[in-house]
Amino acid sequence: MRKIIHIDMDAFYASIEQRDNPEYRGKPLAVGYSGPRGVVAAASYEARRYGVRSAMASKTALRKCSHLIFVPARFDVYKSVSRQIMDIFHEYTDIVEPLSLDEAFLDVTENHKNMPSATQMAREIKQKIYETTHLTASAGVSFNKFLAKIASDHNKPNGLFVVKPKDAEKFTESLAIEQFFGVGKVTAKQMHELGIKNGWDLKQKTE
Repeated sequence: MRKIIHIDMDAFYASIEQRDNPEYRGKPLAVGYSGPRGVVAAASYEARRYGVRSAMASKTALRKCSHLIFVPARFDVYKSVSRQIMDIFHEYTDIVEPLSLDEAFLDVTENHKNMPSATQMAREIKQKIYETTHLTASAGVSFNKFLAKIASDHNKPNGLFVVKPKDAEKFTESLAIEQFFGVGKVTAKQMHELGIKNGWDLKQKTE
């Protein structure tokens, strides 16, 4: 059985800005442009508490949080930190599948450290990322990418969640359909119209 880890950095762009600028720490912050046609590229967890999300129009974000701090993106810095993180991944396995600058799947079924426990590896990788970058990451561990991806979102930020084979079916049945990897707003709306609200509902349908 495969051993898959999904690592997802926590509020990556925003966390880097808070790391590098102490005056932003603990405050609602958005990476992006605050002008009329601006869009939020990333939001800190403090901003998310007000309902601010990435890809949201800046004017909408400011309506939700009037004291939101906007900072311009520094993609050269984000890419540099991403390279540090990817280098850490490759210390454990050559089978690394990046999804973006701040997340990747790692197949650690066979790994450079000869470690039998993917959970212990995920914990070690998270610690090494923090020691190297002073940033936190969340990890999901399971036997396929679908479950590992969902698991990494389960205890954010700085979380670690494991879905064991014996628990997979029950775990999947309990998920809201919006939590399924690959299900966006449009698909979720179509699912709801078919009476599918969660994994259990989906399981009752034929292919």
